Amino acid sequence: MDTIFINDLRVETRVGVYEWEQHLTQPLLLNVEFELPSTAPFASDKFSDATDYAAVVARLQALAADHPHKLLERFAEAVAEIITSEFGAPWARVRVAKLAPISGVKQIGVSIERGKRS
Repeated sequence: MDTIFINDLRVETRVGVYEWEQHLTQPLLLNVEFELPSTAPFASDKFSDATDYAAVVARLQALAADHPHKLLERFAEAVAEIITSEFGAPWARVRVAKLAPISGVKQIGVSIERGKRS
């Protein structure tokens, strides 16, 4: 299986169940790995056959900027849906973490996998 990974993407969003969290942006750390929809770029060396990494990052940043959900779980699910439906990946792993959300804790988050690996 051939994959693309995007590690340590910092995004700002409003996420949380507490009232105060829903009015302030906070940083999230996003790690995504997904299966390439095609092996064509390995043989062709054509950008048109490849997944545009910058487009994936821009789309995830746009999601974070306009994220209407309260739970990290739902945010992670939305990321996986974008990767699989908009970018055609058969499989995706998403890890999203709040940074320093609780005193003494560096990160708290969720990790999910969606789709089937080849």
